[in-house]
Amino acid sequence: MTATESTTEVPPAEPPVQAPPSPIPAALPLQPEDPPRVGEFWLRGRLGANAAGYLYTASDEHGRHAVVAMMTEGSADDAAARDRFVHAVDSLPEDVVLAHNDEDDDDLALWAAFGPIREDDGSSAAADERLLAERRGEDVLSAVLMDRIPQHGRRRGPDFRHYWEGRRRPGLFRIWPLPWPTALKPASWAAIWYALATMLLIMALALLTAWLLFKDSPPLNPPPVIPTPSRTVTTTITPTTPPPGSTGPGTPTTPDPSGSIPTGTPETGSPSPTNPGDKF
Repeated sequence: MTATESTTEVPPAEPPVQAPPSPIPAALPLQPEDPPRVGEFWLRGRLGANAAGYLYTASDEHGRHAVVAMMTEGSADDAAARDRFVHAVDSLPEDVVLAHNDEDDDDLALWAAFGPIREDDGSSAAADERLLAERRGEDVLSAVLMDRIPQHGRRRGPDFRHYWEGRRRPGLFRIWPLPWPTALKPASWAAIWYALATMLLIMALALLTAWLLFKDSPPLNPPPVIPTPSRTVTTTITPTTPPPGSTGPGTPTTPDPSGSIPTGTPETGSPSPTNPGDKF
């Protein structure tokens, strides 16, 4: 009795199913009080905020993307909060801090840009870099706020609160050069050129209409008086000579060459005054 060997074909292993890349969270639009630019980075939107500062998504003119952490107005006025911000930024690796302003600028809010972040190509690597930079910014702002310090002992009394937590507007900033028109996109440039062309066309049509309306109008009689540079106006009056023998209320009276005063009664026949005072 012979045994027969049977072979079973093993199906090929299926490739592992890759999880879809996690989408990069969208940023909220900038508010009117937000700075359009800090340093060499143009801010694109808000990622988060707390009492210590704001997180922005940003990019520079060379295509580098970053997450910018900026202090609020209240925390930027506190020297201890500024020291905590600087210490938290200095504790990070040098290659993840792309830029920051000078800590000696006492009149400006401190900010720092974290990265690098690659272009959003839909891959999970770009999303991970964005989330990692955002987490670094949150850690820096939390160090300023001191909300992650572990509690020692039992909690007694009122909760701790910074005196500047109510001043949550973005801190003071300085922009140079001015954001316009560098920050304009190609679509914005096209809109500006279309608006200028439309304005020039309207002006040309207005001038043509005015010329067509007034080209055949008769000249003014008398012509308009144009003042001289000394703001004096010279007006020439031409007297009119009445015809011979005409008498009327507008006829000038020719004085007597002899210079004598006429005497007698008027020719109108009115009685002479009886009161001597009425003669004068």
